[in-house]
Amino acid sequence: MSSHPDSAGELPLEAVNTAAQAPYGSSPMQAETTRLMLLAKHGDREAFDHLSQQVRSLAFRVAQSLVGSRDDALELSQEALLKTYRARETFRDGEPFLPWFQRIVRNTCYSWMRRNGKLRQTSLSPRHGDANADLEDDWELADPDALSPEVPLIQGERAKVFWSAFGKLGAKDREILALRHFRELSYQEIADIVEIPIGTVMSRLFHARRRLREGLGNALDEELGTEHA
Repeated sequence: MSSHPDSAGELPLEAVNTAAQAPYGSSPMQAETTRLMLLAKHGDREAFDHLSQQVRSLAFRVAQSLVGSRDDALELSQEALLKTYRARETFRDGEPFLPWFQRIVRNTCYSWMRRNGKLRQTSLSPRHGDANADLEDDWELADPDALSPEVPLIQGERAKVFWSAFGKLGAKDREILALRHFRELSYQEIADIVEIPIGTVMSRLFHARRRLREGLGNALDEELGTEHA
C-alpha cells in the first residue's frame, strides 16, 4: 500500500486505510485502555485523564466519520468522553473498553444529529429494496455535501467524488464502511460495537459497498472488493 498521497493511482479509501491507527482487537491499546477504565471506575481520576489522552483522537475519527464537520466532531468527542466518565461505574469488569466506548461515541453523534435536524429518517427496505438487509430504520444526512472529513492523505478530485458519494449514504452504511475500511476492524469487533450478529455485519457491508459503488461508478471496485484476513 502506497504511503505517498500524491501517487497518481492512489484511491481515497486506500489513503484512509494508511492513515488509520491500529485496529482494536486484542491490541496493546485494548488492554491498556481497559486497564485504565477499570482503575477509573474504582475512583482513580488520574487514570481517566490518561485514558482520555489515549482515546481522544479515536473518538474524533469515529465522530467525524458520522457527522463530517471537524468542529462538530471535536465537540462531540469531548461530550462522549464526559459521558464515559459519568458512566464509569456501569463499565463491567471483564468487558473490553474500546467497543463499549465507541458505542457511547456513536450514540452521542446520533443523538446530536437528531436534535439538530442533521438527519432524516428513512427505511432501508423501501429505499433500497434489499431482501436480505435488516429492516431497522436508517438515517440519512440532511445535507450530505456538508460531509468533508479533513484527512490529509486524501486529496484531489477523486477524493471530492468519494466523499460526496459517501455522504449520500445512510448513516449505517457510512458507519459499517468506516469500521471495516477506515478502522480495519474484524467482523467480530464490528458486531461487538454495533451490537448486531456477524451475519448482519456481513450483509450490511455487502449492501453498503454496492450502494457506494453505485454512487462512484467503477472507481473503487477493486478496493472495496478486497477483504483483509
